[in-house]
This record gives sequence, C-alpha cells and structure tokens, in this order.
Amino acid sequence: MQNQKVLRGFALIAVAMFFGLQAATYRLGTLSKAGAGLFPLLVSGMVGLIGLTMLVQARFEDAEPMTFNVKNIALIMVSLIGFVLTAQYLTMWLAIPYLVFVATLAGTDYSWVRNLKICTALLVMALGFQHFLGLNLHLL
Repeated sequence: MQNQKVLRGFALIAVAMFFGLQAATYRLGTLSKAGAGLFPLLVSGMVGLIGLTMLVQARFEDAEPMTFNVKNIALIMVSLIGFVLTAQYLTMWLAIPYLVFVATLAGTDYSWVRNLKICTALLVMALGFQHFLGLNLHLL
C-alpha cells in the first residue's frame, strides 16, 4: 500500500529540489542586495522543509492509502486554464473569482461566503502588488 502522506512529502521535496537547482544557477546576491535567484531559492528551501516535515510526520501517523479523484483533478486543471485565459484576454478582476469558485468545487464543503472572502483578499493583494511593486497585472 502506498502511503499518501509519504508520497506528498517526496513530491514536495522533488519540486523544491527542481526549482532550487534552477534558482542556484542565477546570481544570488546578498540579503541586502538580492539577486535573481535568491527569492526562488529561499522559497524552494521552505517547500523542501515542509516536505521533510511531512515525511517525519507520516512516520508517526497511520498510513493513508493513495487515491486519485479524476473529477477533482479535472476541476483544478479547468480552474487554472480558465484563470490564465481570463486574465490574458479579459481582466484579473474576473480571473481571480473564476479560479477561486471553480477550484473550491473540488473540496469537500463549498461555501460561497468563504469564496467571496478569499476573492476579496486576493484582489486586495493583487492591487497591492500592482500599486506598491509596479507589477502589470491587467487589473482594469
């Protein structure tokens, strides 16, 4: 039997290693003057630590069998593809709610009130990224 928790931990570690090795090829710089590879390297390190924590935690908990729900995988893929297309051809104001409302259909309990709160928080963050960091997010 495959342990779902162990496989998740190994998957996170593999993703962290892939992006960490890619980030290490860029200039890292210092914390006061960061290079292009510093932020991705730090994030991949944190993801790797989360994966390692999941592996240790799986050692002390009961094993859960690995299952795949094709419907949920399809919902997540449709939400991501729709997000990209909506953001590309329309606006992020529509893309973010689309992503949230479609992706949460894959969950166990659906709450449109919670989805509205998540959308509001993500839209405020997007406005902050656009205003304070100067990112071109095609919000309006």
